[in-house]
Amino acid sequence: MTLNYTQCDDRELATLALVGQAQAFRELTQRYKGPIFRLIRNNVGDTHEALDILQESFVSAFASIHRYDPERPFRVWLARIALNKCRDWARRRAVRSFFSLARPIEAGEDFASDAPSPEREAEGRAELAEVERAIATLPLALREVLTLRTIEELSQAETAAILDISEKAVETRLYRARAQLKAKLTGTAEAELA
Repeated sequence: MTLNYTQCDDRELATLALVGQAQAFRELTQRYKGPIFRLIRNNVGDTHEALDILQESFVSAFASIHRYDPERPFRVWLARIALNKCRDWARRRAVRSFFSLARPIEAGEDFASDAPSPEREAEGRAELAEVERAIATLPLALREVLTLRTIEELSQAETAAILDISEKAVETRLYRARAQLKAKLTGTAEAELA
């Protein structure tokens, strides 16, 4: 007489699987592959990946059947294994994503700091000082508008209210200030090149 595995409960099937009855574990797989697959698919969102993770989950469950506690529901134990496999998959995916975005080490780039080099920082300071000197030479009416609109980032209406002039006057003065500033900076740069 052969044993009808479909009539056994989960605890009995797990016990039979533990003593080497592969058919008992196949029956457990048949019972739970649908719900565990749905759990995995809902977790990872990809049907093909879910099938792979489902297979990994059942292989892992079979390999660790000796750790199953028959006092607890088999489905819960199997679901925990499946969720752990989903977490492993997510970690592997994050690592692959990270490395796919990373630059190769062979590129020889310096990853030590994102700060500008001392030379670049000095150049930036020199350029800033030059711009500040050029702004200082602008007529007061143009310098005020340029400072309020560009440096203080006030709106055209706010600038007009502060200076007690029309918004159109702010627009005109700002245009003139930028044009004169550009001419001063371009002239300085051309003089240095000559």
